[in-house]
Amino acid sequence: MHNGDAPPAAHARRPRRRRRALLVIAAVLVAALALLAVEVARRTSAEQDDVRTDPAFYALPAPLPTGEPGSIIRLQPIASAPVGTKAWRVIYHSRDLADEDIAVSGVVIVPDTPAPDEGRAVVSWAHPTTGAAPRCAPSLGLDPFEYIEGMHELLAEGYAIAATDYPGLGVDGPSSYLLGIPESHSVLDVVRAARHIDAAEVSERVVLWGHSQGGQAALFAAERASVYAPELKLEGVAVAAPAANLNALMTDDIVNLSGVTIASFAIPAYEAAYADRYTSAEITGILTPAGLSATPDMAALCLLTQNEELHAIADPLVGGYVTSDPATTEPWQTLLQENSAGHSPITVPVFVGQGEADELVLPSATEGYVNLLCSQKADVTFRRYPGVTHGLAAYAALPDLLLWLPTLHGERPPADGCR
Repeated sequence: MHNGDAPPAAHARRPRRRRRALLVIAAVLVAALALLAVEVARRTSAEQDDVRTDPAFYALPAPLPTGEPGSIIRLQPIASAPVGTKAWRVIYHSRDLADEDIAVSGVVIVPDTPAPDEGRAVVSWAHPTTGAAPRCAPSLGLDPFEYIEGMHELLAEGYAIAATDYPGLGVDGPSSYLLGIPESHSVLDVVRAARHIDAAEVSERVVLWGHSQGGQAALFAAERASVYAPELKLEGVAVAAPAANLNALMTDDIVNLSGVTIASFAIPAYEAAYADRYTSAEITGILTPAGLSATPDMAALCLLTQNEELHAIADPLVGGYVTSDPATTEPWQTLLQENSAGHSPITVPVFVGQGEADELVLPSATEGYVNLLCSQKADVTFRRYPGVTHGLAAYAALPDLLLWLPTLHGERPPADGCR
């Protein structure tokens, strides 16, 4: 026997140990798969129950009882919430462009763990475009958490998440698509609503997080928070591929399928919101006859879930939807500028993520907005992601976002987005 060689008995024991180890691993995997199957079955059954109760929950009395912004109209636990969480559908009071009382729906989800003594900080999530019709609301989906980008990571960090649908989605009412003020009100008021849910244990500390259309909503909310919701302690705002400059967005996209779709969602929303300033003919006058005819049908469809139907209508209109560039044609030039971010300085730290392969919100548009922030002396962190398209911008930004969030507490390192 050579030095270092194991005795024969040891050789015999090693295969047995390996077999036992493999059996233990197999047993653990089987148990994990069984638990996963149980969890999937539980969530599926609960989701189906939720869908059956949705119509009654979202149908509100007329007239709507009045209430302060953020006060709760209806609250419903979500039985299909992921394991380790508690969640609620909520309908709450907010304010429209004319500062009139409206109802808005959304969801609140928190970790199922003890909250800090001071309560949980909350991330107010502003979602990207899902459509402009009431049935396109994220909270109406079979999985009402599907479009909360970074939800699991943020919950793991201990945050509560409040996610508005925006006015006109979920609860029936005029669309707020790309209307910065009512969107921003709903983003802030869903935090107020979350604070009224005792079991959520939400504090006044808030971070805003938005993607695409949600970037516009979050940035407007950051600009307006100190006046509209002064009791909230806004700590920062993070956006991915934000629709910050609507004039640039329309110029860049009106010549393609995305631009036709975006415009078809925006035109009815603006027509209703600005009826006191412009006639319907002035708002829709930019459309070709074919565009005017097709707009109501497109505006009734939901992005992602009805893409084929949208494409069937929009594809033939590319290059023939409008008579001129909305960004340079009144009244659209003025209205798009009014609903672009940047009218007031943002006084909290700002995180901006942008995919360099984005063909919807072009990198040049986001760089222009970051330059505007820098001219306003904002504290900006700007990250670019090579090869990342529009739909993946928020996910690409998550690792940097999770590194940025802890810097909002205490002394901050120098911002690097304005070099």
